[in-house]
Amino acid sequence: MATGAHPRMVGFQGEAQFRGRGVAYCATCDGEFFTGKDVFVVGGGFAAAEESVFLTKYARHVTILIRGEDFTCAQATADATRNHEKITVLTNTVVEEVSGDTALRFIRYRNTETGQVTKYHAADGETFGVFIFAGYEPATELVQGLADLNEQGYILTDRSQKTTADGLYAAGDVCVKPLRQVVTAVGDGALAATELERLCAAMQARTGLHPQPPTSRAEEPEHPAKTGNGLFTGDMLSQLHTVFARMAAPLILRIYLDETPLSAELRQYMEELAAQSGKLSVELGDPADVDHLPCVRVFQADGGWTGLAFHGVPGGHEFTSFVLGLYNAAGPGQALDEESRTAIQALQKPMDLQILVSLSCTMCPELVTAAQRIAAENPNITAQVYDLNHFPDLREKYQVMSVPCLVVNSGEQVSFGKKSIRQLLELLT
Repeated sequence: MATGAHPRMVGFQGEAQFRGRGVAYCATCDGEFFTGKDVFVVGGGFAAAEESVFLTKYARHVTILIRGEDFTCAQATADATRNHEKITVLTNTVVEEVSGDTALRFIRYRNTETGQVTKYHAADGETFGVFIFAGYEPATELVQGLADLNEQGYILTDRSQKTTADGLYAAGDVCVKPLRQVVTAVGDGALAATELERLCAAMQARTGLHPQPPTSRAEEPEHPAKTGNGLFTGDMLSQLHTVFARMAAPLILRIYLDETPLSAELRQYMEELAAQSGKLSVELGDPADVDHLPCVRVFQADGGWTGLAFHGVPGGHEFTSFVLGLYNAAGPGQALDEESRTAIQALQKPMDLQILVSLSCTMCPELVTAAQRIAAENPNITAQVYDLNHFPDLREKYQVMSVPCLVVNSGEQVSFGKKSIRQLLELLT
């Protein structure tokens, strides 16, 4: 197995308070929102140094606040950051307060050696960004209770990437290791795969059991090896056919279009998607029925709206979440524990969930999938996803500085960051 680690916000010395909106978590996804603005980066490790340089592509200036005496990453990485003309590095510095109204307007930080306090106020009409790279939380929930982890939740492995559980190997940033980079993760994966191959060969020799390839594909649905215009790769088609074969009911993909190239792209996307299954069909809807075009809404065969919609084209990281949304709408859908199911059904107040995303965001699909699962289970809930790149009016209206952004009932509640079904239910109730 090979999984990753997600940035997390950690507590600051001085009881740091974050009020208002605009604390961003992912430089890759959110950096563009701060074009021409000042940005503060909290942290002194590799991620802080590397992402600070990345942010200079957008930001007017980047200030790095390091709690310790210096960077803790490799010297070459630290030097590249320290010598950048658009970066200022402040060591022995902690954040005491960040605040604002509809967006961040003020930050106060203190030098722990001199006691000097600095207050930064955004210029009139401006805001700024704060990116937290002061620690990582490994995504190792899957192996908790199976293999030994260290105090920070990283997986303990030997030199062959073997965990303390027989037959279980780990690779990449979830492991205890001195350097977390793509090249080291790839090396871990190659080593783990080689060791697993040897383990499987030894088990086959010991047991005499050998897997046999399938001799017949008669029970599998027939489908073309590729689509006419090549929108979907082989891996994507494999995902599609697996999900579509399990769908219990047919669905209608009703598309609402205008004269833009994006609408033409959405139409082609949906028609080619529907061509992969007899359970899907495409029809045109009245553009006047939708507030942001283009849009696809998912309807049941009897014409009832499932509550699911996507504004834009569901590509990138939202491809899988859109397909899962179809599966949830058609049934049986992703498994739900009884506690979550009961909580979903208890939501009696009509709620429209707008999920504002970026197709390059790796954290957005979890919130999208959670909202869609709840909407598919409760007719009082709708879940509409918007590719924020095409709808700047929503970015401005809700002062979106990071994605994913969840808007409940047109601004009744606004929340940022990924959420599981249970976390979303806690927010809605």
